[in-house]
Amino acid sequence: MAQVSPDVLKEFAPTGTLRAAINQGNTVLAQKGPNGEALGITVELARELARRLGLPIELVIFDAAGKVFEALKRGQWDIAFLAIEPVRAAEIDFSAAYVLIEGTYMVPKASPLKVIEDVDKAGIRIAVASGSAYDLYLTRTIKNATLVRAPTGPAAVDMFVRDKLDAAGGVRQPLVEFAAANPVMRVMDGRFMAIQQAMGMPKGRSKAHAYLKTFVEEMKASGFCADALKRSNQPDAQVAPPA
Repeated sequence: MAQVSPDVLKEFAPTGTLRAAINQGNTVLAQKGPNGEALGITVELARELARRLGLPIELVIFDAAGKVFEALKRGQWDIAFLAIEPVRAAEIDFSAAYVLIEGTYMVPKASPLKVIEDVDKAGIRIAVASGSAYDLYLTRTIKNATLVRAPTGPAAVDMFVRDKLDAAGGVRQPLVEFAAANPVMRVMDGRFMAIQQAMGMPKGRSKAHAYLKTFVEEMKASGFCADALKRSNQPDAQVAPPA
């Protein structure tokens, strides 16, 4: 392990422990093991980073990306795994993306909405998880439909079903999984956004940020990210290209 300067270590872990925010609301990136333990590519990346820095690690678990972002204001984490979004980038220094996933819609099987473009019409109600990457994106881009927010992804899908909303926006993989178990639903082909998942840290830690960016590129190039996705059974998630 290359020696890391004390300045970089202090920026990464002001408390002496690297606190990594893990969002279990996105099942592509983090899963729960049989005993409730956190698993997945984000956990593996966090542990590998801590190992290289020679720091103890604490996993800070959340059930929604919006809650991870809110926790930044309370100083609860040092690194996080979030999609790159302008609202977040005002307060977080991001690496380049390490994984690309799709944001798309689920609708009732009999719905007249056939393609992505059909959804943005007056009177259409779309369920989303508050503060998620796709909520932030749709808030900027939807012109006619109405977004209806729930605290987490699963809660948004529950609300979509319970309140008979027209569509649920979300990450493709969990929507496909839900539709497979509920054949009265279908997931649309195509996407409304490519979600760029990256590592990030609070602004103002420039030396650590430079190290983080290099670390992410190395993890992509070495096959670490691809292997971690395979281990967590996420074959549809794509490793992002080099920055």
